[in-house]
Amino acid sequence: MKKFIEEFKEFALKGNVMDMAVGVIIGAAFGDIITALTENVINPIIGCIGNPEVTGFVIPLIKGQAINLGALITAIINFLLMALVLFMVIKAMNKAMTLGKKKDTEEAAPLTRKCPYCKSEIDIEATKCPHCTSDVPKE
Repeated sequence: MKKFIEEFKEFALKGNVMDMAVGVIIGAAFGDIITALTENVINPIIGCIGNPEVTGFVIPLIKGQAINLGALITAIINFLLMALVLFMVIKAMNKAMTLGKKKDTEEAAPLTRKCPYCKSEIDIEATKCPHCTSDVPKE
């Protein structure tokens, strides 16, 4: 049982799991913000065009059943806004990550060059080839 608890601690405290937990919490917060935006700002604007309440778009059926198109429209707007916000956040994060990596991946100046006579690799500062003993001009 101790080994199981230790393995679980190791798994739960890994960076990936913690990052995922933070992402889920932030995603839920974004969801609440987007839902509030849709219900309190976008739906009233749509209501000015037609029906005063978007969630009131209902198609009555038989036996008291109904198709609530307003709820579907609201859910679609929520999804599209959430996808847009997440796309912009991920795009900004990827851009920030690539800015940091560009400094790391810059190519360093070469440390060797080829001897013009025997084509062996020699030090960039060498004036004589250690392989063929030719005088090598500086480039």
